Amino acid sequence: MYTTSWCPYCEQARDLLRSKGVAFVELDIEAEPQRRAEMLERSGGQHKVPQIFIGSHHVGGADELQALDSTGGLEALLAGN
Repeated sequence: MYTTSWCPYCEQARDLLRSKGVAFVELDIEAEPQRRAEMLERSGGQHKVPQIFIGSHHVGGADELQALDSTGGLEALLAGN
């Protein structure tokens, strides 16, 4: 998950993933500026954080993660289905 330390949407995504017991890696685009170009390339040009990936699947941002969870799709994606 590409993040910044101060982003409230990043915190929402962290909270949701933690509530699911999911281990995740944060790539802070401010602490590691080279990660911004990587994020842009992987996300198809999305410049807002967070940008969330589960495996190679690009989920999108916090809103998309919440929507995926509300439809049950997050559980399936985390299970590898």
